[in-house]
Amino acid sequence: MSKQIAENYLKNLTNTISDLDIDAICKVSEIVNAAVDNDKQIFVCGNGGSAANSNHFVNDLVYGIAKRTGGGAKAISLSANNAVMTCLANDVGYDRIFLEQLAVQGNPGDVLLVFSGSGNSPNILNVCQYARDNQITVCGFLGYSGGKALAMCDYPVHFNVQDMQISEDLQLVVGHILMKDLYSKLAK
Repeated sequence: MSKQIAENYLKNLTNTISDLDIDAICKVSEIVNAAVDNDKQIFVCGNGGSAANSNHFVNDLVYGIAKRTGGGAKAISLSANNAVMTCLANDVGYDRIFLEQLAVQGNPGDVLLVFSGSGNSPNILNVCQYARDNQITVCGFLGYSGGKALAMCDYPVHFNVQDMQISEDLQLVVGHILMKDLYSKLAK
């Protein structure tokens, strides 16, 4: 491995972390905390590496914050069920795989958290629009320019970085910050 590749990557990651909007992260934390406190559902989705990150974050919400059996959040990853996703992709189109699931399970007052490197994936944009039309609060962890999703999120956390891997790294970093915040509040 080239040492310069590692140094450049870490420098870019460090610079992007230092530019994070802490106020935006705190606002998303407030929204997620309120959903947990009010027994609302939290839906999370993403594509590719962002799908894996959405699954990871749901794990942290369901179990990682729990102080006791049953003490976690009501959280569902719309990226997790391969049978449902492939059925929907085949029957109605890949651009509706998240929307169709949210339409069955979501209710007004719930929260949708989208993880997207580009903010321009049609399935992300469609689920954001559905959520907004149905009183589901939309939060997003978005890279690059934030794409079209930036304006569709009620509470975006934007990573202004032109690098998919760093954007995905920061999805996990911010997800873990939210998890630690929830865990500390449940401990009180």
